[in-house]
Amino acid sequence: MKSLKKKRRIQVLIAAAVALVVAAVLIGYGFRDGINLYRSPTQLAEAPPPAGEVFRLGGLVEEGSLVRGEGETVSFSVTDGGEVVPVTFRGVLPDLFAENAGMIGTGTMVDGVFVADEILAKHDENYMPREVSDSLKEQGVYKGPTS
Repeated sequence: MKSLKKKRRIQVLIAAAVALVVAAVLIGYGFRDGINLYRSPTQLAEAPPPAGEVFRLGGLVEEGSLVRGEGETVSFSVTDGGEVVPVTFRGVLPDLFAENAGMIGTGTMVDGVFVADEILAKHDENYMPREVSDSLKEQGVYKGPTS
């Protein structure tokens, strides 16, 4: 009788372990395309991403670099005080998108130009995305809000 209980207990533990492994594999498989790494322009210059990798680029929109093309095409440059990355975007920019303002874009590098699929901008005069403010502070460009 005791050996039957032991066998059942071991079978339940093995089944639970297999279920955990399957769940972990499914979660990893689901996240493989959904995780976008953040990079600043300086990090991008130091270690360029592999071709076709989707990642997030953040920094300040360089003053005087915003050029509106035909239709919905917009080009501008993003800087963190150390490096500058040219960006193109086809779509409607957020209302609060402006030069010298923080932004984060999701996209890929194509021939040295960041082609953005999505652009996010700051939401008020005191807010800047944490990743952007951290990388700008490392460069000594951003001091943060004074209030």
